[in-house]
Amino acid sequence: MMRKIMGIIPVVFTLVIISTAAKAQKVHAFTVQQAIDYAKQNSVHVKNALLDILIQKQVNRDVTSIALPQVNGAMSVTRNINIPVQVVPDFISPATYKVLVDEGVRDGNGQPINYPAGGFGNLPFQFGTPWNANAGVTLSQIVFDGQVFIALKARNGTISLQEKIASLTEENIKANVYKVYYQLVAGKIQVQLLDANISRLDKLKRDVQIMYDNGFTERVDIDKLVVQLANLETEKLKANNMISNGYSGLKLLMGMPIKDSLVLTDTLDDNTIKEGVLEATQYKYSDRKDFQVSEITNELNMLNVRRYKLSQLPTLALVGGYSKQAQRYEFDFFGKGEWFTSSYLGLQMRIPIFNGFSLKAKTQQAKLQLQKTRNQTEALKIAIDGEVETAKNNFISAISSMDFQKKNMALAEKVYGQTKKKYEIGTGSSTEINTAQLDLKTSQTNYITALFDAIIAKIDFLKATGKL
Repeated sequence: MMRKIMGIIPVVFTLVIISTAAKAQKVHAFTVQQAIDYAKQNSVHVKNALLDILIQKQVNRDVTSIALPQVNGAMSVTRNINIPVQVVPDFISPATYKVLVDEGVRDGNGQPINYPAGGFGNLPFQFGTPWNANAGVTLSQIVFDGQVFIALKARNGTISLQEKIASLTEENIKANVYKVYYQLVAGKIQVQLLDANISRLDKLKRDVQIMYDNGFTERVDIDKLVVQLANLETEKLKANNMISNGYSGLKLLMGMPIKDSLVLTDTLDDNTIKEGVLEATQYKYSDRKDFQVSEITNELNMLNVRRYKLSQLPTLALVGGYSKQAQRYEFDFFGKGEWFTSSYLGLQMRIPIFNGFSLKAKTQQAKLQLQKTRNQTEALKIAIDGEVETAKNNFISAISSMDFQKKNMALAEKVYGQTKKKYEIGTGSSTEINTAQLDLKTSQTNYITALFDAIIAKIDFLKATGKL
């Protein structure tokens, strides 16, 4: 009985490990659109772009706070180690001397008392108490400030700018996911063609082996087929390795854990590539995300110029304050004793008169920056036209090449089939069939390359026209 239990334990332990690994690893079967949606939610670049929008919203809240009432409280307790002393003219002695002089009082020498020749001097007085306390609040509210007005007006523009930048980031991620996804799909097609070639050569090798056994061919024909099979197996190994690395790259691009399993469910064919292209032949600059970013940047720079112009106007603010003050000879502010109230309410106007030409310099800088971004917008229009033209030419060429290579591959398959039949009935040579096999393999490789080039050209064309 114990032996049976001990024999079950390893099995149970293995099942637990498999179950844990299955839970840790997720399997994702994605179409290309699902892969794009996943990337939009999980890509670090997209996440950071969305965080930039939230950051800008908080910056805008900070700007808005400038236009709201500013209320501050303050409280202080002071211990005067040495009470401040202030001197005032002696106002006591003159009155005393006046009485003595008027009464004719004499000094100890019998002489009449007169006013001192050097005057009476000053008397020192201490003003204040050892302990002082003060508590109060102050209020300020902007009534008019040109710069604050423009800053408030620019809030929506700054949010729109960050949103367009986020859209541009998403578009770049989308384009890259498209390219890597279909590169892997093309790689899978390449492996399928390699498997078909291996299967075809393996069958041919068996047929030649039979012919060799019956004395109808030479050993070297079999050896040539063995070499070709080895080359195909090596090429398949390399292709699978590239596909494996491509999956890792796609996961990284999408923000997917490398340990997760990814299955691509979309296929790639001629119709997929040609679909939806006619709608993208017409384009507008405003369809491009980078052009939208450029236009919003121009608008914000225009507001920046206005900001400096309005800063030349006076600013007006409402101010007020309320405070309580107490003075004590001992630290006893919460006992008996008077607290004196002070309050005020008023308007403050600030009138800019001369700032050393600083404002003029800043205004000129803003105007030049606006001109610079406008120049960049015009340059972007030219660049978009060139990009669309190049992408269109590349796409037309890629489609033509793909169609040609597809026909060429079909013809190579037909030639190989006919050559194989000739070889089997003894009217063809091993050189002919080897050449046919090599031509078929080359045509397949060229077709896969043309297929991938066509999908890349389509993505670039749609991106150039702003229709991706």
